Amino acid sequence: MPYLDLAAIEATPVTPDPFDFLVVPDCVSVAGLEAANRDYPDIETPGNKDLESLHYGPGFRALIDELNSAAFQQIISSKFAVDLEDAYTTITVRKFCESSDGNIHTDHWSKVITVLVYFNTDWENPAGQLRLLRSPDDIEDCAAEIPPLGGTLLAFRRTDISWHGHKRFVGERRMLQLNFVKTGRTARYTQQFARFSTRMMKRVARLVQ
Repeated sequence: MPYLDLAAIEATPVTPDPFDFLVVPDCVSVAGLEAANRDYPDIETPGNKDLESLHYGPGFRALIDELNSAAFQQIISSKFAVDLEDAYTTITVRKFCESSDGNIHTDHWSKVITVLVYFNTDWENPAGQLRLLRSPDDIEDCAAEIPPLGGTLLAFRRTDISWHGHKRFVGERRMLQLNFVKTGRTARYTQQFARFSTRMMKRVARLVQ
């Protein structure tokens, strides 16, 4: 049985304000969410971890396989009217947030579409909820707020104004991020360098706290 509800994604309209995005609650089935959480990667530190560096079980792997499928790519391509045929994908996984997370940003220019899938089975904290913003310097200038509830899928088009962030939260916040990335060495290398720089800056920040 498939984990992802592709029909629900297809039926969800893209919202253009403040930039193109769609949110699909319960996009992952109850059984799929349970299996993915059961076999979630064993992550002990904050930060986004490259999928290739992680160990996880078959329940989580099944969800990854669906996200990497041609059917999923075709639906995202159609929803955002963008050609993803030559794009490659990167996947990172997170389990914990730290105080330095949530800064307002737009994602790296090499990314075309960002897809986020959440795994927490409940969420009552007002912090840690992703906000889609209209400006780069005001977390309250918010057009939409998405709680990181398990099964929710968020996808958005990366642009120079795709500002997003969340209020500070420290604790367990399970999330998978899939990016469709532009082809070419420059795009690939600069994205890798940007991710490395971000990790190093956070390590330095932890040391000086």
